[in-house]
Amino acid sequence: MGVSKLWFIIVLAAIYVSSSSTEELVLDFYKETCPWVENVVSFVVRSRVLKQPRVAAQLLRLHFHDCFVQGCDGSVLLDNQGAIVSEKLATPNLNSLRGFDVVDDIKAAVEEACPLTVSCADILAIAARDSVVLRGGPSWEVLLGRRDSLTASLVGANTFIPTPNSSLDALIANFEVQGLDIKDLVALSGAHTMGVARCTSFRQRIYDMSLEENIYERYSGFQKSLASICPTSGNDNQITPLDFRTPAFFDNHYYLNILESKGLLHSDNVLVVEDLGGEIEQRVWDYAANTELFFESFAESMVKMGNIKALVGVEGQIRENCRFINV
Repeated sequence: MGVSKLWFIIVLAAIYVSSSSTEELVLDFYKETCPWVENVVSFVVRSRVLKQPRVAAQLLRLHFHDCFVQGCDGSVLLDNQGAIVSEKLATPNLNSLRGFDVVDDIKAAVEEACPLTVSCADILAIAARDSVVLRGGPSWEVLLGRRDSLTASLVGANTFIPTPNSSLDALIANFEVQGLDIKDLVALSGAHTMGVARCTSFRQRIYDMSLEENIYERYSGFQKSLASICPTSGNDNQITPLDFRTPAFFDNHYYLNILESKGLLHSDNVLVVEDLGGEIEQRVWDYAANTELFFESFAESMVKMGNIKALVGVEGQIRENCRFINV
């Protein structure tokens, strides 16, 4: 990514930063108004993940894509409506982001228990935590009290969500404008221990011989296996696991993969190949060697990410349907 593109990200970040509020997210926000909300969310998430384990990664990714555009405000869930152009149409999301039907089911259950009380943004935050736990990952206390946005940002989604072919400098810039540092970058990248990616997301990683990982792995069995799944053209929607070792579980194997230049996405491998001997590479080694350390860091960074520019107080609204603003 060139200097002009990085500067564009920084300028847009300033535009999308919400004004600060004296109110903050808290643990017991729904103690009086909807005390069983986390139980309701957990029940639906568990039932869906047990039927289809991939749902866990989908819900986690939804929370990430939500928070990186306008903050954690549920804007990623909005469909086209009036002047609103859905973030679902953005390049990183189109035909890629999944789990919206699961959120619909969670919201319906929550609305039945506590009408017009719990935000879609809070539902995403709780569901992401529960998804990680269900696949063997760490738990953390989710701060609550977010409200839902009245807008979406297609431009923001196309600008702030990291792409699968991002350079390390681009990733650092994407995270910095969200108030996240390199520790958060390395820890949150570990979410790629679950889930899948489409051929279109990793084709360049296979065939661009200028990429460092391809210099190392050009003739490896791993590289050949990727090429068999994703040819130079066609099979665009063919999927393969982000973590070839334990694709259905949340563990630290993602870091073992990228230390061998076997991350599925170029944006995974750059944590090592573009920072040889640096602090980022050292964190990769640390997490690869110590699952507990990774889990602790991931939980801390998820809480930090979940606080990005949250709407609170009387800002925004509590949507009745996560796909549309209330009218």
